Amino acid sequence: MAQITRWGILGTGRIAGLFATGLTSAPGAALVAVGSRTQEAADAFGDRFTIPRRHASYEALAADPDVDVIYVSTPHTRHADNTLLCLNAGKAVLCEKPFALNARQAEEMVALARAKKLFLMEAMWSRYYPAMVEARRLLKEGAIGEPRMLAADLGFRSTVGKEHRLRNPALGGGALLDVGVYPVSLASMIFGEPKTVTSQAKLGETGVDEQAGIVLGYDDGQFAVLYTSIQVSTLHEATVMGTEGTMRIGLDWHKPTQLTLLRAGQAPDIIALPFEGNGYNYEATEVMTCLHDGKSESAAMPLDESLGIMRTLDTLRGQWGLRYPDE
Repeated sequence: MAQITRWGILGTGRIAGLFATGLTSAPGAALVAVGSRTQEAADAFGDRFTIPRRHASYEALAADPDVDVIYVSTPHTRHADNTLLCLNAGKAVLCEKPFALNARQAEEMVALARAKKLFLMEAMWSRYYPAMVEARRLLKEGAIGEPRMLAADLGFRSTVGKEHRLRNPALGGGALLDVGVYPVSLASMIFGEPKTVTSQAKLGETGVDEQAGIVLGYDDGQFAVLYTSIQVSTLHEATVMGTEGTMRIGLDWHKPTQLTLLRAGQAPDIIALPFEGNGYNYEATEVMTCLHDGKSESAAMPLDESLGIMRTLDTLRGQWGLRYPDE
C-alpha cells in the first residue's frame, strides 16, 4: 500500500486548480487542506475538489498539523513570503515557478529551508514529464554526442488589460517570469548557469517585457538561443544540437510527448513518451518520492540550480531596466 502524503494548497487560482486536478493522478497523494485569503474562496475551492479542511488565511493553512507539504500557487510577488511562512511553520514546500521574484528572495528561501532541514523545490513541472526525464538520460549518455547548442521558444498572444498579472508590474508581470523562465530553465538543465547573457526586449506600456530574444553563453563555448513573448504565439519548439546529432523535444516541448533523434545517415528515431493525468502529477510524485526517501531537495531540480536560474532572470531584467515595485 502506497504511503500517503497529505497536501495543502496555498492559493485558489487557476494554477492551484490544475495542481489539485493533477494530484488525483498521483498515487499516494491526499489533498486535505486549502488556504485562501477569505473563507468564501477557500470553501468554493474546497467544494470543487472535495477538500475537507478549508482555511481562511495562509497562516492557518501553514499551521495545520494534518498537512505534510504545501504547494504555493500564488502570484510571483508572493512566492517568497508564502514559502517562508510555510517553512517557518515546519512544512515542506513545492513553490510554483518562477521560484521567486528575484535571486535575493530565492536565496532567503533556500537558506531557511536548509537551516530547518526542510524539503523545498521549484515547481518547474516540465522537468518531470516522462519525455523530459528520458531526454536528460539520453543527453547524459551521449545519444547526440556533446550538446553544443540549444534553440527554444515559448510564447503566446495575450490581449489582457493593464491590471492583469501578465501586464501588471506590481504582480511581477511580463513574458520572462511567466513563460520565459521555461526556456531559461531548459538551457540550465542542459548547460548549467551561463557565463554570458545577451538579450533584447520590448517593454510594453506598463513597463513589463512583452517579448524578448536571449542568447546565453557557457564556459566551453556552448550557447542557447531563446525567445519568449506575450505578444505573439511562438512554435513551442526546442532543439538540442550535438556533435553527433540533434534532439527535438516535442511536440509542445514544455509538456512533451515525444523525442526525435536525428543522426547523420540514419532514419529519424521517434520516441513516443505520452503522459498520464494533466502533467502536474509528475512534479507531485517527485516531491513525495523525495519526502519518503528523506531528501531535502530534488536531484532533478536542485536548489542551487533554481538560484542560478533566478540570477539569470535578474541579469536579463537588469539589461532591460525592468524593476518591480516590491524590489
